[in-house]
Amino acid sequence: MKNLKSILISRTLKAVNFACFFMFLVLIQLVLPDEGSGRIFIDINSPSIQKINIAIPDFKDFSDPKEHPELSTALQEIISNDLDLSGYFIPMDKASFLDEDGPSLTADNIRFKNWSVIGTDLLLKGGYLCIGRSIEVEVRLYDPFVGRQIFGKKFLGKIEDHRNLMHRIGNEIIYALTGYEGMFLSRFAFVNKTAGTGKEPVKEIYVCDFDGHNVEQITSDNSIDLSPRWSPSGGSIIYNSYREGSPILYREEISTGKVRRISGRKGLNIGASWSPDGKMLALTLSKDDNPEIYIIDPNGNIIKRLTNHWAIDVSPTFSPEGDRIAFVSDRSGSPQIYVKNIRDGNATRLTFPDKEYNSFEGKYNSSPSWSSRNQIAFSGDSGGYRDIYTINPDGGNLRRLTENSGLNEDPSWSPDGRYIVFSSNRDGGFHLYIMNANGLNQRRVNFLKGEQTSPSWSPF
Repeated sequence: MKNLKSILISRTLKAVNFACFFMFLVLIQLVLPDEGSGRIFIDINSPSIQKINIAIPDFKDFSDPKEHPELSTALQEIISNDLDLSGYFIPMDKASFLDEDGPSLTADNIRFKNWSVIGTDLLLKGGYLCIGRSIEVEVRLYDPFVGRQIFGKKFLGKIEDHRNLMHRIGNEIIYALTGYEGMFLSRFAFVNKTAGTGKEPVKEIYVCDFDGHNVEQITSDNSIDLSPRWSPSGGSIIYNSYREGSPILYREEISTGKVRRISGRKGLNIGASWSPDGKMLALTLSKDDNPEIYIIDPNGNIIKRLTNHWAIDVSPTFSPEGDRIAFVSDRSGSPQIYVKNIRDGNATRLTFPDKEYNSFEGKYNSSPSWSSRNQIAFSGDSGGYRDIYTINPDGGNLRRLTENSGLNEDPSWSPDGRYIVFSSNRDGGFHLYIMNANGLNQRRVNFLKGEQTSPSWSPF
């Protein structure tokens, strides 16, 4: 817990005189546990997190000869962008640095006063050594006000994989400061719409890193492919394709590219989602004319029919325990979100646009996504816009996360339930954005040609 003590002491010294600080030190020692009893440095469960100013100079090149000098800036930019996207940090402008530090990364080579005087809360020093096709990266994280190292480690990887290496470093820094795993090695699957080779546009499935880099095209059907969803193991993606004329559910193994048909029944086979244990999928079938939600196994065999109603039931998403689903139904006259217990079959309506206290939700709510932290995100109409909301499974704690920014659709949670990726046309076409679970720190993360929709966040 010395990390938390350090940041509190640093900020307090800047604001109070010595006498007040002495009293504050006594109080801190009384109310905070020792280092061994906790790891929390940034309280990421706080409703509003005060962002921390972090200075990240260009990385020092310790190679001889210096064959990859471009990595000095590249490594700094990757880790700076990662920490910025996390929503916990403000990477400081390098133009403000008064860097007169020595050649190494150790504390005795750092003029900490030069960093604290410009308002630096944390200082991340890094260096790298290239040997053949390999790279060794060392980072050290300091509290510059007291001149104490908080984190330090060396990482080894391939030069061509330096982006993933820096994402791994970012994850370890997040863990050291919060006690929670970072998201920087996770990926998105999504639909990319392009002009295609014919008269009609095509939609194919792509994947990319969480920061929009390392884009990879998964399907090449020259058709309409929709609704990608990662398997819980992260090894495959299910999706719908119209390449045979009707929407058929397929599964593709990421490592091999092997594609297998899961459900090709008459009519619709759409909107499938995985159960948390990977043993079941929920999807909409219209094999008996009306679109209903069914449970199937990964081979496509029907296990159970979940809905039996004259209305259209679509877009199922499993609860973290796998015992309930949230889904969309127009049984009330307009598309709304419902929650259904798989065991007893009871269904309750979650969104109520007719009720006065929920009137701003709109008359069209869709695309539910259930997080590991037991929150449901969805897209709803609101005064000519479509916005992203979150709500508890019992209907409480409704929150509007986007506002007055075009059409915001298809939310998908990060594995830890602390972030949401979604599609928005706020910049003209549809592209992918991420935000914290409270709606803060909304950032566009991809700049691929075409329009990107229906994102799915990988399980790790």
